[in-house]
Amino acid sequence: MKHYKAFFTAAISFISLFANAQAPKYSNEFLAIGVGARALGMGNANVASVNDVTSGYWNPAGLLSMQSDMQVGLMHSEYFAGIAKYDYGAFAKRIDSVSACSFSIIRFGVDDIPNTTELIDAQGNVNYDRIKNFSAADYAFIGSYARKLKIPGLRVAGNFKIIRRVVGDFANAWGFGLDAGALYDYKKWHFGAVVRDVTSTFNAWSFNLSDNMLQTFALTGNDIPSNSVELTLPRLLLGANRKYTFKDKFSVLGELDLDMTFDGKRNTLIKSNVMSIDPHFGFELGYKDFIFFRTGLCNMQQVKDFAGKKSLNVQPNIGLGIKIKQFTIDYALTDIGDASVALYSNIFSLKFDLHKRAKTSTAKE
Repeated sequence: MKHYKAFFTAAISFISLFANAQAPKYSNEFLAIGVGARALGMGNANVASVNDVTSGYWNPAGLLSMQSDMQVGLMHSEYFAGIAKYDYGAFAKRIDSVSACSFSIIRFGVDDIPNTTELIDAQGNVNYDRIKNFSAADYAFIGSYARKLKIPGLRVAGNFKIIRRVVGDFANAWGFGLDAGALYDYKKWHFGAVVRDVTSTFNAWSFNLSDNMLQTFALTGNDIPSNSVELTLPRLLLGANRKYTFKDKFSVLGELDLDMTFDGKRNTLIKSNVMSIDPHFGFELGYKDFIFFRTGLCNMQQVKDFAGKKSLNVQPNIGLGIKIKQFTIDYALTDIGDASVALYSNIFSLKFDLHKRAKTSTAKE
């Protein structure tokens, strides 16, 4: 009987959590920007072709396609004329012939923000010494595990991620979520699927506001935030690609991805009241597995001009990659998605292969 009571109590608490949770349409969007200049140069069309340490972000099943025993990946990018900084680091390792794992860290933040809510003291005096800087940063810690199945060509994987969001000393959140991914090879075709936030991701927000801040919020007509739970709903990513090789020197890879959300109508190329679909196209031309040229199209939206006329807006991306032995450097020219040339960013990412050392014999001759 005690077990039933415990189960009933847990169920009520879980239902209450859902009832009090908020599910905004755009939640944890820093995790939708993308990592690795290769993928960004291809317009984020990478779900089916990813085969390196960045698989922990794009599709963890791709970890089993690594060509080395261990791999390290790094990336730094800046957006909005350097105001926002995006940093990524990851380590991946093969466990055995049928399994692999990785750990990834992402930080997206804006630093040195002036806090003017304390500018005026309780007596109404303006004191500029009261202005202090703070940072607003989002963190993600992602652990990934991938495994081959007995079905030929099929690999499955999962992510466990912890979300940490901080706004100075007066707001912070902890969250967690799960992703699931799969890759399937059929002849010369490769198919990928990822369900992000498969069980929904929860961010529990807590606020610590001073009396002066509360008074400033009230005087300026702003809502006073309260402790709450933010919910990130699942999304489905599908991808397919094929690679062609010519004379063992040139290769051409093309991929089509579909980013599907189920939280109502969004400004995407394909949309309805129930589901929105955002397509991505990417191409990669390689020479001797040494140098690569990439391009891609994404963020296809209908936009209105000042006269109210609608037109199709497409974000183009380009990129280059060079692989020298165990070292790879990739470059991409892209942005977050507003298609403004002035806000395009130069992005570089590095990748280093740590090959497995051959075992040395200690036996005496």
